Amino acid sequence: MLIFISLTIGKAIFMIIGIDEAGRGPVIGPMVISGVQIKKEDEEALKGLEVKDSKLLTPKRREELYKNIEKIADNIKTITIDAQTIDTLRKTKSLNVIELEAFAEIINNLKADKVYLDLPERNSDFAERLKAKVKRKIDLTAEHKADERYPVVSAASIIAKVTRDRIIKELEQQIKEPIGSGYPSDPTTKQFLKNFYKKNKSFPPFVRHSWKTTKKITDQNKQSKLFGF
Repeated sequence: MLIFISLTIGKAIFMIIGIDEAGRGPVIGPMVISGVQIKKEDEEALKGLEVKDSKLLTPKRREELYKNIEKIADNIKTITIDAQTIDTLRKTKSLNVIELEAFAEIINNLKADKVYLDLPERNSDFAERLKAKVKRKIDLTAEHKADERYPVVSAASIIAKVTRDRIIKELEQQIKEPIGSGYPSDPTTKQFLKNFYKKNKSFPPFVRHSWKTTKKITDQNKQSKLFGF
């Protein structure tokens, strides 16, 4: 299921957009792609907030900045792609293509004069393929780690990260146990997955079944049964 959220605040003549994602690599939860549209003149206001790549900020600071970014932005659009949809799409598309199509959808809906986005990988043709999916000619700057260089991309990074973190907290409240950050390297996440599969012989719908982490757990379980452990 794709969830498209739109928050419209205003209009201006020269607009810029920053786009970034959160949750590309986790085994638990959605991938969230956010686009923040501001007036070019409001770029200084973002700098004044001292926005950064969301990974460099504490959860508390991200929440504070989220509210201030909403006040500055003319438009914010967020696409949330849940775990089941990611698994389905990955049967025919790479994660890069999934992300590219979400970026294009945001650009086509926000319609700004200049677009900055965080490139998922270096030395790729991602930017050119993205332009091919956009319905109009755009001035595009696509760079690896753009969320560290351009305040409007940092803002998008923060919006995406806060949105995803809120979803993870909601999931924990629903199942009434900690699931961690959702990343494969997180010990809490790994323990949750192992315990859940051992008890239920399956994973919950918010887990990405196509990830190596889940496949490893299912394979280990099969081997244990085979050798009678």
